[in-house]
Amino acid sequence: MPLGFAVLDKYRIDSTKITFHPQRVSQWLESGDDWEKAKKVAPIYVEITTAAACNHRCTFCSVDAIGYPNIMISRDVLDERMAEMGEMGVKSVMFGGTGEPLLHKKINHIVMDARDSNLDVAFTTNGVLLHKLDSIPECSWVKISMNAGTRESYALIHQTSEKDWDSIWRHLPEVIARKGNCALGLQCVVLPENYKDMRNLATLARDVGVDYLVLKPYSQSTFSLVQRQIDYGQMRELESLPDEFNTDKFQVIYRANAVDQESRPMQYEKCNATPFMWAYTMANGDLFTCSAHLLDKRFCIGNINTHTFRELWEGEGRRANWRLMKEEFDIKDCRLNCRMNQTNIHLDRVLNGVPHGNFL
Repeated sequence: MPLGFAVLDKYRIDSTKITFHPQRVSQWLESGDDWEKAKKVAPIYVEITTAAACNHRCTFCSVDAIGYPNIMISRDVLDERMAEMGEMGVKSVMFGGTGEPLLHKKINHIVMDARDSNLDVAFTTNGVLLHKLDSIPECSWVKISMNAGTRESYALIHQTSEKDWDSIWRHLPEVIARKGNCALGLQCVVLPENYKDMRNLATLARDVGVDYLVLKPYSQSTFSLVQRQIDYGQMRELESLPDEFNTDKFQVIYRANAVDQESRPMQYEKCNATPFMWAYTMANGDLFTCSAHLLDKRFCIGNINTHTFRELWEGEGRRANWRLMKEEFDIKDCRLNCRMNQTNIHLDRVLNGVPHGNFL
């Protein structure tokens, strides 16, 4: 077996990890149409926008319509809410969202607050300020959005200075030296303007010593100001990169499932992950049940600045969204390759079964 396939995607980035939470899935399944049971099913994962501002303006940004306001989430409020999350059964938080999370001046304190609440912590960041994340050893993983393979194309796609490219690569060895058990990787949205650079990016990533490089397809947001048509045939030319670059210490994760989803019909009729398996908090405190609908008030269940997490998660806002998803919402209004796509495939099979499912 080629080495690339032997260690392919050990982090299951192109799959789902919902299978490792059978108790939560069982609780969801048992809740059925009973709101009193459904409201007690806590999310496994919560994504949090610590800072809505961003120091880049990527050409493919899916949240450009929000406008990058200079809003920072309250550390004190978030500390209280994360403590509640941990008590309710939330397992992890990822700091990323609609802005650059490391712009928050108290981000290291926030990481420690999350860990004190027994939450696993992760980041998606453009990486420019990563060398200032002193708490990186407390994180499970950090993904740097590095959407180009040369400094020139990086500056064009990220709409920033080439100096940011230089700064990230200059600081990476020092960050790697002190990251501890944190998995540190790069993530690239493959576009017509960067796909020819991917071998160069893979070489740089392997040689500097990060743990992985994820190659993922562009997925059109439901509310992005920029509408793009992408030829995914170009991305399929990169399918062999894992075999070329993977070692026992580094892997290229080519997201084949995500690429195929762009040309494959939905494998389920309803989104069962929403409003159950995850949640999304904006920097202004608004709590959403799905990140693909951040401009749709039907998915906002309240604000953590004025209510506790439990009050919102078990309240009338989420109950209305729960009923919406069960009875009215058409998933054709969703983006392809949403965060919960693979999770929804699994939940649909749990709910509706598969042919000959009793034959092990």
